[in-house]
Amino acid sequence: MPFEVTILGNNSAIPAHGRHPTSQVVQIHEHFFLVDCGEGTQMQLAKYKIRKNKFDHIFISHLHGDHYFGLIGLITSYHLMHRERPLHVHGPKGLLDIINLQLAVSNTTLYYELIFHEVKSELVNVLLETDEYSISSFPVKHRIPTHGFLFKEKIGLRKINPDKISELNFPFQIIAELKKGNDCEWEGKLLKSNEWTLPPVAPHSYAFCADTVYHEELKQYIAGCDVIYHEATFMEESSERAIITFHSTARQAAAMGKAIGVKKLLIGHFSAKYDNLLPLLAEAKEIFSETELAIEGQVFSI
Repeated sequence: MPFEVTILGNNSAIPAHGRHPTSQVVQIHEHFFLVDCGEGTQMQLAKYKIRKNKFDHIFISHLHGDHYFGLIGLITSYHLMHRERPLHVHGPKGLLDIINLQLAVSNTTLYYELIFHEVKSELVNVLLETDEYSISSFPVKHRIPTHGFLFKEKIGLRKINPDKISELNFPFQIIAELKKGNDCEWEGKLLKSNEWTLPPVAPHSYAFCADTVYHEELKQYIAGCDVIYHEATFMEESSERAIITFHSTARQAAAMGKAIGVKKLLIGHFSAKYDNLLPLLAEAKEIFSETELAIEGQVFSI
């Protein structure tokens, strides 16, 4: 089943060079999640033919405008569409006050229920958990309270051994137990799960690291991830600027990817000073070859 990330926006601070502020869509199986909601997110959803009614949960990393200025537009669009399902917004302290003020001054009472979940940016928090996946937050180091998000599949059921399919002459309930890893008795015979089934597909994970200066502590929160997104606002020539603004360089992002041993590193949140992004990619690849640019519209399989 699909586990994918679609890039909607990859620029920092302001729209520039045809690029938009940060926003991504994470799909885990049949479930869709919006991560950050910079200016223009609705237009990007329309451009890449992603229906906005797919989302029941929106995750906001911090309160710099390029990560949430598109949120009130999406919230009010749902209102105008007469949305009926509740909408869950997960974000830092202060975001609900902003939303309520924007609704109040426009005299808007939403048709649907908006449920706000405050994320304590300095902690690791489990935000959403089902039988299929878990979504948690973890602290990063930026100028204001900021957190990243970790999306993890859970271990699924075991698979029936294809060599045994022709011998499956017992009830579905027995098959279901074998797939759970349980041994069963049937007509006086002991059916061993490890003989009738194969191990499940290994679960995958994706980390959205949000805006952050390079810091070693990040490794403990995202160790073992298959794919991570790490900001790369500047090239190494602007490393002093990166430190002052609590951002990272492409080289630093690559160093993090290499240290963690991820299968793939995505870099984004590019400064408007860069029209051509290929030099940032080249700088990162010098350190970690499995690096790709988080180009808008691209879909990355986890």
